[in-house]
Amino acid sequence: MLEQNTAASGRLSQIFKLIKQSFRGEELDFTQGSIRRAVILLAIPMMLEMAMESVFALVDLYFVGHLHNSSHAIQTVGLTESVLTIIYSLAVGMSMAATAVVARRIGEKDPEAAARAGMQAIVVAFAINLIISIAGFIYATDILLLMGASEETARQGTPFIRIMMGGSTIIVMLFLINGIFRGAGNAAIAMKSLWIANIANIILCPLLINGWGPVPAFGLTGAAIATSIGRGIGVCYQVYHLINGKHQLKIHWSYFKPHWEQIRALLKIATPGIFQFVIASCSWIFLAQLVATTGGDHGSAGYQTALRLMMFFMLPAWGMSNAAATLVGQNLGAKHLERAEQSVIKTAKYVVIYMGSVMFLTFVVGQYFISFFTNDIQVQEVARHALQIMITGYIFYGIGMVLISTFNGAGDTWTPTWVNLFGFWLFQIPLAYVLAKHFEMGPTGVFMAIPIAETGIAVAGYILFKKGRWKTIKV
Repeated sequence: MLEQNTAASGRLSQIFKLIKQSFRGEELDFTQGSIRRAVILLAIPMMLEMAMESVFALVDLYFVGHLHNSSHAIQTVGLTESVLTIIYSLAVGMSMAATAVVARRIGEKDPEAAARAGMQAIVVAFAINLIISIAGFIYATDILLLMGASEETARQGTPFIRIMMGGSTIIVMLFLINGIFRGAGNAAIAMKSLWIANIANIILCPLLINGWGPVPAFGLTGAAIATSIGRGIGVCYQVYHLINGKHQLKIHWSYFKPHWEQIRALLKIATPGIFQFVIASCSWIFLAQLVATTGGDHGSAGYQTALRLMMFFMLPAWGMSNAAATLVGQNLGAKHLERAEQSVIKTAKYVVIYMGSVMFLTFVVGQYFISFFTNDIQVQEVARHALQIMITGYIFYGIGMVLISTFNGAGDTWTPTWVNLFGFWLFQIPLAYVLAKHFEMGPTGVFMAIPIAETGIAVAGYILFKKGRWKTIKV
């Protein structure tokens, strides 16, 4: 009995030691040693990083959900987030390329080349997004109307979307620089940058939305100001760690001079990666517009509330799946093909356990989460109905994310792009439209199409993973 207690105490001590190590952000060699330990060291900070990213939308949703006529405010936040997913596509696509190339170079034990690649990715992403942010600022009202918002919602929401689109370069930098650190195996810095950004947002949101003392109440617009400032502070933290010279990636100003061969290599990976997420993002935008036109303001607000909650639980799984991308990239760089595949399988097992747990949790207490974010009874009812349908595919969402991250981490960004094209545009969108319009199911048809399509994407990803082409990609 004493021996069993001692053994249990020893295992518990090891677990706490591992968690503490993952928070410290040590740059370790993930091409050798225990795969399970490597997954945990990377997954814990990556999960918390993605959870913090989802907190941005939830904090905004909470405070604007308690404003007068909250359905307009909730719809504006939700529709703006849907449009911003295009920006996220650029950010994630470039960060995906940066992670793949940086991880491969680190696996090859060439940190200087890794640093050069990361800085070139920053140059390209900044230049591209500058054009998008200017266009978004100018056409803000038209964007909301195009998304299916009512005239009143568009009028109230224009300042919000202008600030969010105008400051979208901050979003891109936050994602991209975190992708660089993840590729280098330092997921803790990526996590901490989101912590800092969120703490600032949580403090500033109530202050700028409701006002206090000499600070005026900006209402909905205050949420956009708070979020942009919070993310900006997170980027400042990232930049400090890039230039302080204490990490594997030693940055020199000469690395920012355009290197066209390196840029072409990055764009070769990033371009299909951007398309990959644009395809998925445009699908979500179409679904949001379909719900808005068939369910009205309350239907749209309810769907956006449910979607934000669903993403809150899904993003940590995405963070965990990013561990697979880093492990695959570094182990392919070190020519450890079998270890790369085992890393994916181990990560997928953990993701299945996590998604199964949150599916049960959401089913049991989802209603309480919804009522916390909005006091509108009609919005609550739609959100509850949407959430109960969409969570049925949680486990398949998780498996799909791990497999997509595997291809991307290997630099095989075309495979998930084609999977997304068929899964979203040629299956999910037509299915949602037919169910919502032809069978007159309205928003319910849209809710049903989401888990059905995601399950199909997970199955297709597994088949392609077993074929093994991703192991042969050169970056």
